[in-house]
Amino acid sequence: MTESEHHDAQKGGADYVRAMYRAMIQARALENKLSSLYKAGKIVGGVYLGKGQEAVSAALGAALIPGRDLYAPLIRDQAGRTAFGEPLIDCARAYLGSALGPMRGRDGNIHRGRPLEGMFAMISHLGSAVSVVAGGLLAKRLQGKLAGCVGATCVGDGATSTGAFHEGLNMAAVEKLPLVIVVANNQFAYSTPNHRQFACEDLADRAKGYGVMGHKVDGTDFLACAAVIGQAVSLARSGAGPQLVVAQLLRLSGHGEHDDGSYVPDAIRAGSYGRDCMDVAEKQMIEHQIMSAEEMDRIREQAAIEVQAAVAQAQQEPAPDPYREDWRAFGSNFAETL
Repeated sequence: MTESEHHDAQKGGADYVRAMYRAMIQARALENKLSSLYKAGKIVGGVYLGKGQEAVSAALGAALIPGRDLYAPLIRDQAGRTAFGEPLIDCARAYLGSALGPMRGRDGNIHRGRPLEGMFAMISHLGSAVSVVAGGLLAKRLQGKLAGCVGATCVGDGATSTGAFHEGLNMAAVEKLPLVIVVANNQFAYSTPNHRQFACEDLADRAKGYGVMGHKVDGTDFLACAAVIGQAVSLARSGAGPQLVVAQLLRLSGHGEHDDGSYVPDAIRAGSYGRDCMDVAEKQMIEHQIMSAEEMDRIREQAAIEVQAAVAQAQQEPAPDPYREDWRAFGSNFAETL
């Protein structure tokens, strides 16, 4: 998002939600293609889809400013990555093992990033992203570069039970860092239901214990995500300290493409959190006259073309050569650029 578009995001304006929607459509088209490639045996390793979480993810990514803010996306954050400015070719190259990708074909598909540009590489130990982003913000403060900056990440409900989540959020609260943590509570930490993870009534209640501001949102409600998450980012940027947003939703596929999600009860799937945020977004865009059905059709058509082009390009590119490869993923000056 550009500097001028950021002001619109603060108001939850039309340009902000349009940017969200475009990112959601591109992410859904890309991930549908990745699913097909995985099932055809063209992808080695896991494929993890963000279907059902795109509104939450895109709302966060679109509220951030590339080049200024820090962003640590996780496994279901393709929409957020796209909204933050990650090119589709980065994702295609990562999944198809191209040596020209941001991690040179060695990232395990989702463990990619461009930290020199403010996008941290994803960490499988999900709560760790909170500590990493908090550390990046503290580094910026020590360098005198923190003014107007926000650091953000999105974690799952299971990550809130980790020590790294607690330590990172506690430090951010004490230091009053502009950190935004979005908890995508998809009701299951892989297959472990909420009631076997935490005893509090709502994860948002934990915010008071840390001394930070807490927010709740229906993660399937497109415009609500734009308003609540956009506001949380604005509050952090204006000096209000860390913000904890808990979004209630349900992933609409398994934990990964290897998982059928059979442990999710039918009653939960049929409930309000089982609705597709993409369908909700399109209905709300038309109802509020933000975008017409024809405009949305054009965006979908263009996304399909762009995804196909990115995949076709990545498929033709070379894989890493183990005998010639420089195995350092990033330059030694990374810390100096935070």
